[in-house]
Amino acid sequence: MTEIKIFNPHSLPAPKGYSHGALAPEGRLLFVAGQIGCDTHGALVSADLAEQFERALLNMMEVVRAAGGDAGSVVRLDIYVTDAVQYRTRLKSLGEAYRRVMGKHFPAMALVEVNGLFEPTAKVEVEATAVIPRGKDHQR
Repeated sequence: MTEIKIFNPHSLPAPKGYSHGALAPEGRLLFVAGQIGCDTHGALVSADLAEQFERALLNMMEVVRAAGGDAGSVVRLDIYVTDAVQYRTRLKSLGEAYRRVMGKHFPAMALVEVNGLFEPTAKVEVEATAVIPRGKDHQR
């Protein structure tokens, strides 16, 4: 059986019923659970879509860094939004938020509109897959 390493950085809210990240050692694949725009205590940082998106990306990157990666390690990013029309109308501010966190790294991405997220007031959730170099994991 493959040993999966779990990553739950202390800088993120304690997960309830999931892990923030799971690293498969053979392929050194890190699967980052859906992250919303919440602070360490689990409170949304804002009602604004772009602010929630930036914080969700920052939270995702906390998990990637805990496993030993960086923005360039992310190979897939799935973005779930409750309003795709609002997402399209906010592309400029969303793009600025994205570049502040991810720079000019653009992995394979998907945008999916959903009826709602587990946190009812969240407008966006991101999940990712990253490839982490061997021997680089930092924190469990």
